[in-house]
Amino acid sequence: MPTAHPSGWAHADGALRGPQWLREPDDSNTLVQQLWSSTAHKNDDGALVVGGVDLRDLVAEHGSPAYVLDEDDFRGRARAFRDAFAAYDVYYAGKAFLCTTVARWIAEEGLCLDVCSNSELTVALRGGVDPARIGYHGNNKSTADLRRAVEVGVGRIVVDSFHEIDRLVEIGARAKVMIRVTAGVEAHTHEYIATAHEDQKFGFSITAGDAFEAVRRVLAAPGLELLGLHSHIGSQIFDSSGFEVAARRVLALHARVSDELSVTMPEMDLGGGFGIAYTTQDDPSDPAQLATEMSKIVEHECRALGVDEPRLSIEPGRAIVGPSMCSIYEVGTVKEVALDGPKDANPRRTYVSVDGGMSDNIRTALYDADYSCTLASRRSDAAPVLARVVGKHCEAGDIIVKDEFLPGDVAPGDLVAVPGTGAYCRSMASNYNHALRPPVIAVRDGVARVVVRRETEDDLLATDVAAQDARHTDGASS
Repeated sequence: MPTAHPSGWAHADGALRGPQWLREPDDSNTLVQQLWSSTAHKNDDGALVVGGVDLRDLVAEHGSPAYVLDEDDFRGRARAFRDAFAAYDVYYAGKAFLCTTVARWIAEEGLCLDVCSNSELTVALRGGVDPARIGYHGNNKSTADLRRAVEVGVGRIVVDSFHEIDRLVEIGARAKVMIRVTAGVEAHTHEYIATAHEDQKFGFSITAGDAFEAVRRVLAAPGLELLGLHSHIGSQIFDSSGFEVAARRVLALHARVSDELSVTMPEMDLGGGFGIAYTTQDDPSDPAQLATEMSKIVEHECRALGVDEPRLSIEPGRAIVGPSMCSIYEVGTVKEVALDGPKDANPRRTYVSVDGGMSDNIRTALYDADYSCTLASRRSDAAPVLARVVGKHCEAGDIIVKDEFLPGDVAPGDLVAVPGTGAYCRSMASNYNHALRPPVIAVRDGVARVVVRRETEDDLLATDVAAQDARHTDGASS
């Protein structure tokens, strides 16, 4: 016999159709606060308010879809890392999301900034970041990339291959460098965002001896100053045990360099990858807890090895910007779809199609990522239904939220908001189906301001040579 879930939805084998982490659909008019930025709440009308701005008004002025960035929340999370890791250098990982405004906020809050490309470096500089507080990352930095990094005076270059060391020597660089090492730690995360196991593109292997050889080459290179070793084990990590194993292996190499080469490297970078709550299943640590745990790990290992503790640095990106941003969409169509299963159970899912999709959030399709959502434009007392929020692109995998309870009366014209979209959503946004990438609207104290404007068709066609030729021809003929 079918077994009823508290939501009223049933399946013949007694199992809830969908992830077990789904919260009880008790009240669609309240937020699961840990998933949202600190200023987000619903008003008496049931509308979502962020930074004092009613998102209905924001959409009326700026359209949808849009990314909504809570400035107070972003700054607060940046300060929390800065203060908790006061003895560290805290580098904001710009790859998560970067624009000149965010770069300026990072500088104003006293953090350093990590970039992974020449263009990210340009954004950082235009945002007023001191080059000496910029780290330059990446696994395939060209000679031109390295030359520019040296010319502007970045504070450190994280080398990732022997070729990069050779390129720095060839251009006669005088630069401070760190060596990215692979610690062989398998982070409990998706394969594509686990970065410290051996079979992947990043870093020098400690086990194979490449990392030690990289140290030797940097020390022998004129003009290069070796700061230390860099380790990054992956992303969306909640368990400090991975950092403990990685730190042990990296510090063992640190001690070996001291013993065999009589060189004491002054610094070590433990990377980032700190997880955030995308759903109620996620239980992230706060910065103070992370700082305590990671400092104890390093202190213990250094004592055991008989070496002085190097100056440490970390690279939070997602943990700062992820919860500070949400995405707002307008519903276009709603349909019920019958699912496989016994006819007497009548399993069904409601598909809610919105005006964005995988062009503004590729993470669900790319990483099988989970998200939550809420009705953002009104109150509803309708019974909840199990819904899947999908985009408007010509792709079956165009899913934003795989499973969430929404009110059963959700309808075209409603607004739906998705929390936790600050990290990698705008950074990885595309023009699939010639979609126009959404704007980023910063909100604070009841004021909304555009920090990244919405793309236009003119933007989209600006690199289309034939389109430009046709426009010039039309202009000439008219």
